[in-house]
This record gives sequence, structure tokens and C-alpha cells, in this order.
Amino acid sequence: MEGLKAQSVETVEPGYNAVKKGSKAEVKSNISNIQRLKRDKWLYLLLIPGLAYFIIFKYLPMWGIVIAFQDYSPFLGVFGSKWVGFENFIDFFKNPDFFRLLENTFILACLDLVFFFPAPIILALLLNELRLQAYKSVVQTFIYVPHFMSWVIIASITYIFFTTSGGVVNEIVSLIYGKEINFLSSPEWFRPLIMGQIIWKESGWGTVIFLAALASVDKEQYEAAIVDGAGRMRRLWHVTLPAVRSTIVVLLILRLGNFLDTGFQQIFLMSNSLNRSVADVFDTYVYFVGITQGAYSYSTAVGLFKAIVGVVLVLGANKLAKKMGQDGIF
Repeated sequence: MEGLKAQSVETVEPGYNAVKKGSKAEVKSNISNIQRLKRDKWLYLLLIPGLAYFIIFKYLPMWGIVIAFQDYSPFLGVFGSKWVGFENFIDFFKNPDFFRLLENTFILACLDLVFFFPAPIILALLLNELRLQAYKSVVQTFIYVPHFMSWVIIASITYIFFTTSGGVVNEIVSLIYGKEINFLSSPEWFRPLIMGQIIWKESGWGTVIFLAALASVDKEQYEAAIVDGAGRMRRLWHVTLPAVRSTIVVLLILRLGNFLDTGFQQIFLMSNSLNRSVADVFDTYVYFVGITQGAYSYSTAVGLFKAIVGVVLVLGANKLAKKMGQDGIF
């Protein structure tokens, strides 16, 4: 019995000590966290502007989503307006313009993924192959500049080049073919112009992330590939591209979140009465219906529909990426 009691004491005591040790470790962890906050207080203070931006401009405006389910009146306010449930969504889906808007938006979004998304990757790979650092810096500076131009300037430059009233491009076309082409008002030329503007404006800036990823590639891998007899294209395919694969996947997933966001300002500036059949997208529709016609609840429902589609695409793409063995965004 004494041996059994001693054994029971021995079995209980370690557990008790473990609990005491665990509580001490937890207290120690809390103390270390407080010390870490005090030590890095200035770094945490730097987070305040960023947090304030997202709270004020991203999270607080989400409260306005509720008017999508109301017959909202500015005079009655959110709490005084009548609740109509999904009536605004039903009206939107029954609207004859819905499929036209969906088609125009979907085509522009697909063109963006096919032509614009790979452009910064290809440009970054080409820049990475430059060995003369001074020349590389000059090229990077020139391709970064368009990003800092507003869409108003981009649209003005496009007008100067492609207008039928003395446009440089049309002057060349008329010399070659003997007639001018109305690029700015022709529906078939609207989408190529939009894609050309996006690629020229944003491709250079989009290379920043990919160049940063390429800079982290171990140089010994290139040396080993050269020793094995791999040429430049082989090194590009087997060393460089795998190094940026995870970055490409993450950016593609994030891009799908804005799949239906074709950009209001650019489309609005480039659209006119002659190309309206292909220029009308969800972004411009929300402006014309919500701002010019005062249908606030209806336009909010359209915007919420876009957001829901973006969330579904992000979740689906993230799950697909994980199934294919890639790192997702969460």
C-alpha cells in the first residue's frame, strides 16, 4: 500500500508541476509581449496611418451596404428608409442591360488577365537578363513614369495620337492605306485601345514585385545550371520561373478579387455615344444610375454584386492553388 501511495504521489506531482510550469511560461510570454511592445513602440506607431486609412476608407464605408436592401431616401436616412429585401437585386438581374453589361465587363476582364497580367512578368524577366546596371536603371525609370500619370493625361495623349483631326497614327494610316480609321469612336477599336493604355501605363510599375522576387534567387543555382550545360532559355525555365511562381500565383488570386473592376475613370474618359454599346460596364453603370439618376439603393446592389463575385473568385482560386500544391494567400 505504501508503495502504491508513493507511486500515486509521483504520478500526481509531475502533472501539478507541469501546470505550474505552464502558468509560469504563460506569464513569461505575456511579459515578453509587453516588453516587445515597449521596445518596438515606434514601429507600431508607424502602423497607425495605415490602419486609419483602412478603417476610415475601407471598413467604415461598408456600413453603406445596407441600403442595397432598402428603398433608400436621403431625406429619411438609413434608419427611416423602407426595407425591400432583395428587390433591388431582382430588378437588376431582370434589367435588359444586365447581360450586355456582364458581357462587356467580362470581356474586358478576360482581356486584362490574358494580355496585361503576363506583361509585367515578361518585362521583369527581360529586365533581369540585363547585365549593364546603368542601362537597366534607365530603362526601369522610363517604364515607371507612365504609372504616375493620371488617366486624364493618358486619355489626352491617346486622343492626340489617334484622332482623325491630324492624329499622328491616322496620318500614317492615311499615307499607307489612303484613308483614316476612326479609332476613338469605333466599337471594334475600343477594347484594343483600353488594353494598350493599361499595358503602357501599369506594366512597368507591375515589375517591381517580380524584380524583388528575382533578386532573391540564389546565384549558385544559375552557376550550377551553367555547369550542367543549360543555356539561357533553360536557365530561365528551370531556375528563374520557379523562383517567381508563388508570387505569380498570389498576385493572380488577388487580381481575381478585382475581376469585375474594369476601372471607372479610364472607361468613362474613353467612352462616347458611338462606342457605348461596348463601353458600358458595371462601373460606369453604377455612376450613371446612382449619381446622375439618384438610384442609390439600386446602384449599391450592383456594387455589392460585383464584390460578391470577387470574393467567390478569390476563395475558389485560393482553394484551387492549394490543391495544385501552391501557396495561397491564406
